[in-house]
Amino acid sequence: MNRHLNELIELSQLDKAIDDFNPLIEAAQKKVAKKVAKRDEIAAKITELSGQIEDTVAKITAYENQIRSLNDQLVHNTAKEKAVKNEKEAQALQMEWELAKEKLGYANEEINRLNKVLEARKSVLADTSEQLDKAEEEASKISKEVEAKMSSIEDDKAKLFAQRESKTISLDQKILSFYEKIRIWAKNSAVVPVRKQACYGCYMKINDSAYAELIKSEEIITCHHCGRILYIEPQVITSDA
Repeated sequence: MNRHLNELIELSQLDKAIDDFNPLIEAAQKKVAKKVAKRDEIAAKITELSGQIEDTVAKITAYENQIRSLNDQLVHNTAKEKAVKNEKEAQALQMEWELAKEKLGYANEEINRLNKVLEARKSVLADTSEQLDKAEEEASKISKEVEAKMSSIEDDKAKLFAQRESKTISLDQKILSFYEKIRIWAKNSAVVPVRKQACYGCYMKINDSAYAELIKSEEIITCHHCGRILYIEPQVITSDA
């Protein structure tokens, strides 16, 4: 195997090792995002509950104001009884009295109902607030764990990048450029082995003449199907020989 091809294989392995960190990074980020999403969902529920509680309190206050107004009306009607002059006025006053009492009864029932609703919502809010505290604690814990993991990953990546930089400096720039062009579309399969006389990038069989050239040639050979750089692993060469 010629020196340039060997260097390309090593470079390809470094690039793969660097890119292999991406799934780890994505998994770590998803882990944090999941906990944060859960926390935000609970926080949104608390906001909704708080709004419902405010609305319930406002309705109770409105009914309490209505009760005060109706009580004032009843007091006023009691005073008007003394000024009643005939049966018609008495009947009208009686209807006002009964209507006011009916409204008072309904208002008191609504206040009792709303107070029960209010207590239930306050209880749910208290439980949800505890859930939020726990979710925030979990999110914070996971964030710290992931931050430490990310720091370790970045350190490992930095070492690999340093190795890659050293490798690319010593590599022939024309060959490096050729490799980078293939890597644009082939990603980490720019340099692949040939196994069982097939390219392990596109998995197409290499014809006999191309395979013989690959074994004997000291030049960099590409797959005539996909264009990836090919190499034969040492044990395969030994076996074929």
